[in-house]
Amino acid sequence: MPETSFAPSHIRALPSWLLGRAAARGHRLVAEALAREGMRMMHHAVLSAVAELGPVSQAALGRSLGIDPKDMAGIVADLVGEGLVTRSPDPKDRRKNAVAISEDGELRLRRTRRLGDEANDALTAGLSPAEREQLIGLLRRIVDPAEPCDGGGAAG
Repeated sequence: MPETSFAPSHIRALPSWLLGRAAARGHRLVAEALAREGMRMMHHAVLSAVAELGPVSQAALGRSLGIDPKDMAGIVADLVGEGLVTRSPDPKDRRKNAVAISEDGELRLRRTRRLGDEANDALTAGLSPAEREQLIGLLRRIVDPAEPCDGGGAAG
């Protein structure tokens, strides 16, 4: 772990420490990759959610991603400013805004997803495909211990 500052050997063996270091490396790799397209990670997450959820109220979008409403307003304004999403009155409730992905947003999202996938491939380059699948399954169980176990993945 060459880019890691000193930590006692007991600490370096803790799952929490290792997960934190892996998360920091993954965050850095993805942030650098997305920056090549002029995109920040939170903006990418919001754009991805808009694409998946379809036209969605700004409030529901913020709740689904756990983003503070003031921060969400700024992110959506940035995405609108770049022409990646549209914001218009929600037909179900005219007091709310519905956010939808634009054609330019779909194009940018395809590129940023590819870059994010490449960054995650770099993050897990030392693993075989079966190990990567196993790692993802184990991480899901750590994130949500109540999630049913599927037997450890295809090859694991």
